[in-house]
Amino acid sequence: MRSNRLTLAVATALTLVVAGCAERSEPKRDAVAVLVQGKQQPAPPPADAKAKDQDEQKLESIVVTGSRIRAVDLETAQPVVEVDRRASQTFAPAPMVQAPARGGIALPQNTERYQDHADNPVHRAAEEPVSTFSIDVDTGSYANVRRMLTDGQLPPADAVRAEEFMNYFDYGYAPPATREVPFRVTTEVAPAPWNAQRQLMLVGIKGYEVPKSQIPAANVVFLIDTSGSMDEPNKLPLLRDAFKRMVPNLRAQDRVAIVVYAGSAGLVLEPTPGDRHERIVAALDSLAAGGSTNGGAGIALAYTLAQQSFIKGGVNRVILATDGDFNVGTTDDEALKTLVAEKRKSGIALTTLGFGEGNYNDQLAEQLADVGNGNHAYIDTLAEANKVLGDELSSTMLTIAKDVKIQVEFNPALVAEYRLIGYENRVLRGEDFNNDKIDAGEIGAGHDVTALYEITLVGSGGETSDALRYGAKPSAPAADANELAFVKLRYKQPDADVSKLVAFPVRRDAVAREAGENLRFAAAVAAFADRLRGGSHLGDFDFAAIGRLAGGAQGRDASGYRGEFVRLVDRAASLSATPVAAVQIAEPTARR
Repeated sequence: MRSNRLTLAVATALTLVVAGCAERSEPKRDAVAVLVQGKQQPAPPPADAKAKDQDEQKLESIVVTGSRIRAVDLETAQPVVEVDRRASQTFAPAPMVQAPARGGIALPQNTERYQDHADNPVHRAAEEPVSTFSIDVDTGSYANVRRMLTDGQLPPADAVRAEEFMNYFDYGYAPPATREVPFRVTTEVAPAPWNAQRQLMLVGIKGYEVPKSQIPAANVVFLIDTSGSMDEPNKLPLLRDAFKRMVPNLRAQDRVAIVVYAGSAGLVLEPTPGDRHERIVAALDSLAAGGSTNGGAGIALAYTLAQQSFIKGGVNRVILATDGDFNVGTTDDEALKTLVAEKRKSGIALTTLGFGEGNYNDQLAEQLADVGNGNHAYIDTLAEANKVLGDELSSTMLTIAKDVKIQVEFNPALVAEYRLIGYENRVLRGEDFNNDKIDAGEIGAGHDVTALYEITLVGSGGETSDALRYGAKPSAPAADANELAFVKLRYKQPDADVSKLVAFPVRRDAVAREAGENLRFAAAVAAFADRLRGGSHLGDFDFAAIGRLAGGAQGRDASGYRGEFVRLVDRAASLSATPVAAVQIAEPTARR
């Protein structure tokens, strides 16, 4: 009898396992619930007199698989984009590649995407005296690399963007005295800590502050990825908690909507007054993950809602939260960027927040924010969520200057060579500086922007290349003989199409014998990024030296971010000294 019972139990268990596998193997629906093709019958608006329990019924837990998503009134919407169903058939996920072992430990598989970029080269000032680039206020690279180091993995080189490391920190630059010019520029020149024969020239920008209470009325659409890939603790659950950090700062004059996307795109929360905190939180709590990822349809729907609720003179922004793993619908990165760039012209900005690991598409998240006149951050902890959506809400939400470009002309009579640290994917042509049609970066209220040049003075002995045999020795006019460089910035007011110019010289007598605290810390951060990328510019300036430099420049550090940085340097030093599981990126299949 016992044997028969055991046989029956085993058979039953096997039946359940097979049934479960069959259920999971069913193809997920990838139909788009909402395509913006013209007029649709509007959904009846909820009556204000309905009881609270009816509101709660509308916010039942939503598992987005294409079958339980409510349509949205698109009566007044303009055609946006139609998502091609065939995309799900032509896109193949990146192959999983088993990385080679290091020290006997098998490396994990990974399909994260990062944009290839080589370090900026060293330029001869006599041949190329002008350097032009767009500013950048993104911080996502630093937080993402912090996640890797915390998890015991060294990052791939392309995950490290030096400018995003430097711009993660507040350097206490002096703000502008008035709002006539939306920012103030600070410069400093001092010896490079890794090579006494070279100098570092810092260009720091500080935007004017706007208290949270004075931010104009905001029209915000949360665009949330609820696909199956988001069903991990550091993805959708962290995302929900992250957005909750923003809710207490929302006011009655603000409007908030929530759009979700997986196999389809749909509306979870119609535009709602910002002071309806409980309702907004309930909508966030209702979300659950499931399905494939149709980001193109979600972006189209979010922009349509933002346009319908547009606030003239206010903050109009879509906040996209995703692991970036778009795998059905509009999967062509260029098509998505074209859509976002077009909507940028209507005054709606895009902020992207990255979550998770393993399939994180950093490349797309950063590029969408760039073309969307927004910013990109990565949320790895609740503390980071509080930083981005709480402490720095004004910077995240309110743009005070757009299309900000920097151009530096070096005096070849005094400067032999120079190298811009970071900003590799922000470099512009010299002629782009005066071209107001060229898109560039934005500055939010209170934002710090930091750029570093490593320069070699003539006759210092720090040149990387030999002097030209036949080149004429450059000389500067007497009036400019004391100028190392001439710095120019162009910017536009948020609602303007014509740029304004700010310009000033950096004089030779400004070179300090020792760097100040902020320059020392910025140098440590730049060196850390370089060392993580291979350290080709640092000589023997190793992690230990970087840690000492940063440790001596922590200052008051009220936020604790500088102290955390020192600990990350120590962590990287430890990981580089022992065999560890390093992040290995699989070669992606070509996207449409």
